[in-house]
Amino acid sequence: MRDYLLTLCVTAAVTYLLTGPVRKFAIATGAMPEIRARDVHREPTPRLGGIAMFFGLCAGLLVADHLQNLNSVFDQSNEPRALLSGAALIWLIGVLDDKFELDALIKLGAQMISAGVMVAQGLTILWLPIPGVGTVALTQGQGTLLTVALVVLTINAVNFVDGLDGLAAGMVCIATGAFFLYAYRLWYGYTIEAAAPATLFAAILMGMCLGFLPHNMHPARIFMGDSGSMLIGLILAASAISITGQVDPDTLKIFEGSTRQATHAALPVFIPLILPLTIIAIPMTDLVLAIVRRTWKGQSPFAADRGHLHHRLLEIGHSHSRAVLIMYFWSALIAFGTLAYSVHSTSMWIVLAITVLSALGLVLLLLPRFSPRAPRWAEAVVPPRYRRRKPAPEPEPGPAREASAEERPPVSAGLNGSTAIGHRSRFSDRRKAGTPS
Repeated sequence: MRDYLLTLCVTAAVTYLLTGPVRKFAIATGAMPEIRARDVHREPTPRLGGIAMFFGLCAGLLVADHLQNLNSVFDQSNEPRALLSGAALIWLIGVLDDKFELDALIKLGAQMISAGVMVAQGLTILWLPIPGVGTVALTQGQGTLLTVALVVLTINAVNFVDGLDGLAAGMVCIATGAFFLYAYRLWYGYTIEAAAPATLFAAILMGMCLGFLPHNMHPARIFMGDSGSMLIGLILAASAISITGQVDPDTLKIFEGSTRQATHAALPVFIPLILPLTIIAIPMTDLVLAIVRRTWKGQSPFAADRGHLHHRLLEIGHSHSRAVLIMYFWSALIAFGTLAYSVHSTSMWIVLAITVLSALGLVLLLLPRFSPRAPRWAEAVVPPRYRRRKPAPEPEPGPAREASAEERPPVSAGLNGSTAIGHRSRFSDRRKAGTPS
């Protein structure tokens, strides 16, 4: 654990220290796209944050290669090299896209090629545990197709959720933290050396996200761009593929009986294999809702709009930071709830805890819709903000009212930004347009 933590800290430090110079480089090269209608930020912000994250990845792999307890990962497995080669390719395409806005088909092709590069070097899915059937070995073609599909799906899910400051990096860090605990449990608890690469990938990915988050939290000074979102999405997928492709369920040696019984008993243990996909739960829900919404309005499913989940959270009344924290909460609940179920699948308290936390999350989600007000008999003992507002008395007509209206300073017609947001009650006495003075 000490070596993994050291690798994580070095990766985070390198990413954090390089993000500042990368921001200046992005500004100098003009990697600051114009603000689009669907964007939440209001000032041009540089991209290319993925450059610092990629060098953090390189630093983490370099340090791990020189640590006594981790260098065996590089000697016994080709997976770190496969990850680095695939990551370099997808990172290069992301850098070009941040600068020149590449076509979506070009990026999709690059994602598939990056996955193919990793498959060619041995990072692929070899088997799947299927309930009721047992462990099913995959052919080379089936494993390749499934690996490429998982990589492309995860990359685009991370890219899709990158809509608010700090959202993608934080959600990936949460999902990776849960996955790291699971992989470390297999490596240390069951002495399965094949789980060491996935544990190392998870530690490095957490360091990349933690080092970049201080620069990316609201208000963000730099965005990771596609060079960062596609990079961390590929590493996230590679972590799951590493365990699924290399860890043989027979090495666990904790189940007895027939193959079907063993698979049913092992199902909670294999559930965390989908932990990297927990980040897809929220963006996939958003994607389905977006397709239904746009089709219902007669628009193209690919038309951009401001109806995504993070936009809705802002419209409900949540601040930018609170919307991000709410989505953090749901990501942590899914990831660590799945992890807890894999350890103690028969414990009823886990189900109860998840239920209670889900209810709490719904309350936090809907809280801005409600203004808490105390009953009238308790208004004397509660703070003023919880008391019911008394209607303001109507002013009596007469010369005093006309004078106050004439003395009122005119309201500028050029309101914009935060100056245009406020309570309507401030302008309730304004005359309607067209009425005589």
